[in-house]
Amino acid sequence: MGRGQLAVAEPQAVTFLDSERMAVRTSGNTIAYLPGGQWADRLPKLVQARLIESFENARRIRSVARPGGRIMAAHQLNSDIRTFEVQEASREAVVEITARIVNDRTGQIVAAEQFAARAPVESIDAAGAAKALDAASQKVLADLVRWVSERA
Repeated sequence: MGRGQLAVAEPQAVTFLDSERMAVRTSGNTIAYLPGGQWADRLPKLVQARLIESFENARRIRSVARPGGRIMAAHQLNSDIRTFEVQEASREAVVEITARIVNDRTGQIVAAEQFAARAPVESIDAAGAAKALDAASQKVLADLVRWVSERA
């Protein structure tokens, strides 16, 4: 098992992504929401839960929790959801997340990195978008967990 303890903060996101609705970038380069495409909760809250779950499953960090989760974390993972959308023109799901490992005692950024992945979308509808966004996000989360585990 890993060596550190990590607090995973809820990711920041621009307003249209800080939502329960699935975003699509239309051919005209505008943002819309997919009819019937809805997450179970706000996207940042879901990404935080998936990050914690990914760290727990990887077993590369000794303890992981939300801030205030009764662990004495040496580091905190702060992140921004930059893109989490289906792009109609390319028929791809695109997920981009930037991450910063912050020393919990000093507030100093220890390391920062951007992670991105794309996955083909079979159909531009809620089911097709969910499947492709899940595939792209799984790749991003796996890369992010590996990166943090080597540094925290």
